[in-house]
Amino acid sequence: MALLLLAFFAVSCATNILTKWLSTRVFYVISLLPFGAFAYTLTQTPTVLAGGSVVETIPWIPQLGIALSFRVDTLAWLLALIVTGVGGLVLVYCARYFSSDEPGLGRFAALLLAFAGTMYGLVTADDIIVMFMFWEITSVLSYLLIGHYVDRKESRGAALQALLVTTFGGLVMLIGVVMISVQAGTTSIASIVDQGLRSPATTVAILLILVGALSKSAIVPFHFWLPAAMAAPTPVSAYLHAAAMVKAGIYLVARLAPGYSETPGWVEVLVSLGVLAMLVGAWRSLRQYDLKLVLAYGTVSQLGFLMVIVGFGGYDAAIAGAALLVAHAIYKAALFLVVGIIDHRAGTRDWRKLSGIGRQSKMLAAISLIAVASMAGIPPLFGFVAKEAVFTAFLEAGRAGDVWGWVALVGTAVGSVLTVAYSIRFFWGAFGTRPDRAPTVLHSDGWGILTAPAILAAATVVLGIGASAVDPFLQPYADTMPGHGEYHLALWHGFEPALAVSAVVVLLGVVLFIRRKWVARVQDAASPVFDSSRGYWLIVQFIDRLSARTTIFAQRGGLPQYLGTILVVYVLTLGVASAMNRTWPDSIRWWDYPEQVLIAVAIATAAVMAGRAKQRMSAVLLVGTTGFGMVALFALHGAPDLALTQALVEMVTLVVFVLVLRRLPTRIAQRNKPVGRILRAAIGIAVGLTMAVVALIALGARQAESIGTEWPRLAVEGAHGLNIINVVLVDIRAWDTMGEIAVLVVVATGIASLLFVTGRTGPIPRLSGSRQQRRGRNRRRVVVDPLAPGPEASSNRMSWLLAGRTLARDHRSVLLEVLVRLLFHPAIVVSVYLLFAGHNAPGGGFAGGLLAGLALVARYLAGGRYELAEAIPVDAGKILGLGLALVVGTAIGSMFFGGAALQSVYLEADVPILGHLSFGSSTIFDFGVYLVVVGLTLDILRSLGAEIDRQQEDADLSGEAQDDFSESEAVR
Repeated sequence: MALLLLAFFAVSCATNILTKWLSTRVFYVISLLPFGAFAYTLTQTPTVLAGGSVVETIPWIPQLGIALSFRVDTLAWLLALIVTGVGGLVLVYCARYFSSDEPGLGRFAALLLAFAGTMYGLVTADDIIVMFMFWEITSVLSYLLIGHYVDRKESRGAALQALLVTTFGGLVMLIGVVMISVQAGTTSIASIVDQGLRSPATTVAILLILVGALSKSAIVPFHFWLPAAMAAPTPVSAYLHAAAMVKAGIYLVARLAPGYSETPGWVEVLVSLGVLAMLVGAWRSLRQYDLKLVLAYGTVSQLGFLMVIVGFGGYDAAIAGAALLVAHAIYKAALFLVVGIIDHRAGTRDWRKLSGIGRQSKMLAAISLIAVASMAGIPPLFGFVAKEAVFTAFLEAGRAGDVWGWVALVGTAVGSVLTVAYSIRFFWGAFGTRPDRAPTVLHSDGWGILTAPAILAAATVVLGIGASAVDPFLQPYADTMPGHGEYHLALWHGFEPALAVSAVVVLLGVVLFIRRKWVARVQDAASPVFDSSRGYWLIVQFIDRLSARTTIFAQRGGLPQYLGTILVVYVLTLGVASAMNRTWPDSIRWWDYPEQVLIAVAIATAAVMAGRAKQRMSAVLLVGTTGFGMVALFALHGAPDLALTQALVEMVTLVVFVLVLRRLPTRIAQRNKPVGRILRAAIGIAVGLTMAVVALIALGARQAESIGTEWPRLAVEGAHGLNIINVVLVDIRAWDTMGEIAVLVVVATGIASLLFVTGRTGPIPRLSGSRQQRRGRNRRRVVVDPLAPGPEASSNRMSWLLAGRTLARDHRSVLLEVLVRLLFHPAIVVSVYLLFAGHNAPGGGFAGGLLAGLALVARYLAGGRYELAEAIPVDAGKILGLGLALVVGTAIGSMFFGGAALQSVYLEADVPILGHLSFGSSTIFDFGVYLVVVGLTLDILRSLGAEIDRQQEDADLSGEAQDDFSESEAVR
C-alpha cells in the first residue's frame, strides 16, 4: 500500500510533463494507476471476506508512536474499491471531456490523480494522525481542483469557501484526534475503536471529531460549500463531490461507529443534523434549473441520508449504510458525468433551454434513467435494495423502543419523497420534449465519452439483481457493531413494512412532481429558514472589518510607526522578563583581544551615522559597514565559513538595496520632515540595551555543558565531514535548513508577485540575434538588437558582452564589461568548488550559491536585463522548485529505506590517484540549497532589476508618445 501511494505521488509529479507529449491521451495512461490499485484491492478480498485485515506498517515517529500504518478491512476495502474504481473511470471520461487546448490541462490531470491517491491513503490509513494528514491534503487538492478555472471569480470564490469550511472543521477535528489518541495511549484507529473509551473527555473528543466529519461531508450547517463547488469542472464534481471527498466524513463516522455509536450525543447529533440536511438539500434541489445544481443539492440530501444510517449504530444499520454508500457513489457519479455530456453537446445545463435530448441521444437517456431510478429507489436497482435496508433498520429499532429510530424513519422517508420528486424532475428537465421550444441542437463528441457512465449504470443494475451475492462482502463490517442482527441484503424480501414504506415514498414523490407548480408557489412564498451561506459571508465580512480596524489602530503612521510598535512591544516583553531574571553572570569579560574593541567601535559608529544619514545610499552603505564588521569578528574568532557567508550575504544585500533605491527619492524625508526623532532615538537605544541585557543573561545562564562540544566528533563520525558549520546545516540541523530555504522560496515568490502584476510566466526577454550569437560564438563582434536605444545602436563600439549594445552609451562601462567577461566563469567555477568542498573546508551550498548569485549580479549590472537572460535563460521558479524538490526528496528518501527523515547515507571507496572518497546524500541536500540560493538571487534580479527596467522603458516610451501627441496637437 505504501508503494502504491508512492506510485501515485511519482506519477502525479510526472503527469504535467506527460501531458505535453500525450495531450488528453494522458488521462488514459494515468488511469492505469487507479485501475491497478483497484485490482490490487480485489486481491485482498479473500482475507477481507474471512473477517481479517491486511496490515502494513512502516515506523515513522516512534517517539510519538506515529507510524505509516495501513489496514484494509471490510470498510477500507469497500471505500478503496469506490475511490479507485470511480477514480479510474472519471480519468477515462476526462480524456474525452477535455480538449487539447484546455488551460492547465496537465496540472488538472496531476491534481486529480494525486487526489485519488490521497483518498486511497485516507481510507486505508490505520494511524489516526496519518489519516488526518491525508484528510487535510484532500482539502488542499479540492481547493486547487475547484479553482481550476483561475480566470473565473466564481471558481476562485467557491474554492476558497470550500477550503475555509473544511479546514475549519479539520482544525476542530484535530483537537479531538489528539485528545482521543492521548486517552487511548495509541494512534492506531483499530485500537482506538476496539477500546471503546467511555468518559466525559472521550465524549468531547468524539464530538469534536464529528465536527470535522460533518464539515467534510457538507452536512447542515456546513452544507452550503458543496453547491458552490459546482463551479469546478464536471469530472471534479463527479469524483470529489459524489464518490470520494464528501464520503470522507461518512467513512470516518462509519469507522468510529463500532466503538463509539453509544457515546452520549452521537446518535442525537448525527440523526438530527443528517435528517435536516436531507430535507434542506432535497427541498432546495426542487428549486434549481441548472442540472448540476439539482444534483449538487441532491448530493447534500443524500449525504444527510448516509450520515443518519452509518451513524445510527447496530448490525442492520451498518449493513444498510455500507450498501447505501456503494449505491450513492455509483448512481451520483454517473449522473454528474451525464450532466457533463449534456453540457458539452448542448452548450448549456439550464433545462429550461433544453428540449428533445432524449430522442436524439437514446443511449444517454437510458444511462440517466437507470441512475435516476436507482437514486429514487426503484427496483431492481441497487439503490432500491439499499434504501429498503435502511427503512428496515429504522423500523426494527423503532419497534425495539428506540425513539430515534422512529425519528430517523420519518425524517428519511419524507426526505426520500422529495428525492423521488427531484429525481423525476431532473430526468424530465434533461431529456423531456417541450412543445414551446425547438429541439436542442447537439454536437457530437463520439461514443467514447459514454463509457464511464455506462459502466456505472450497468454496475447498479448488476449489484441490484445480485444483491444476495453482495451481502457476504458487507457482513464482516456489520459484525463489528455492538448487538446482533439477522438482516441480509436481497432484491426481494417479500411483502414487508419496509416495502410498503418504499412504495408510499415513490407514490408521494410522483404526486409531488405532478403538482410541481403548486410546490414552486409554496417555495416562492416560503422564506429560506436555513441559510448558512449568508451566515458564512457575515462571518467573513466581520473578520474583514475587524482585521481592517485592528490594522488601522495598530499600524497607522507608515513604516516607522509599524517598526516602532513592534520594537516597543519587544522592549516591554523582554525588558520585563529580564528584570525578573535572577541568574546573572558572576563576571563579565569585555574583550578577548584589542581588535574586538576597534571593530565594535567601528560598528557602533556606522550604526549611529546610518541613523543620522540624509542620503539613502549613504545609509545603505553604513548599514553594510556594520555587516562587514561582523565579517571581521567572525574571521578573528577563527570562523572562516561564517565570515565568508556573511561577506557574500552583505554584498548581495547591498545590491538588492541599490536595486530598490532606484525607485525611491535620493534623500530621506525629502518631502516631509521627520517627526518624533527623539522618541525614535529613545526606542532604538532601548532596543539596543534590551538586546545587550538579554545576550548577557543568555551567556551567563548556562548550567550544563553545551552540546556543541560534541559537534566536532559527530561531524566526523556521523557526517563524514570536517567543516562543522556545513555539517550542522546539511546534517545535524538539516530540519532548520529545510525550513529556512522554504522561507526563501516564499520570499522570492512574494517579491515577484508584487512586481509581476500580470504573472511572471511569460517569455524571458532574450536578444533577437542569430543562433550563433545566442550560442555565444564570436562574442567580440558587434551585437545588433532592434531594442538598442537611440542612435548608439549603429555605433561601431565593441561590446564585450552579448547584451552590452542594448544599453545607452552613458549607461555602459567598458571596464566593467571586461571585468565581468573575465571573472564570470571563474566565479561560477569557484562557486561549484565551494559547493563540493564545503563538507570538509570553508564553503557549502549556501556560500556557493551566493557567489554564483553575485556573478549573475555582475552580469546584470554590466549588460542589463537582456544580458541576464543570456546568462541564464531559465525561469527562476523552476530553479527554486528543483532546489526545494532535491532538499525535500533527500529528506523523505531515507524513509523509504527504513531510515529516519533526513538520515544521511554515504558511499565510500578508495579511488586511484584521488585516494579515499566519501559521497553522501547530504551533498545532494547541499546542492538543493545551492539551487535555491541561485534561484532566489535570479528571481530578485528579474523582479527588482529586469522587471523594473522594463516598466521604466514602458513609462519612457509612453512619455515620448505623449510628447509626440502634444506636439502634433500644438501644430494643429
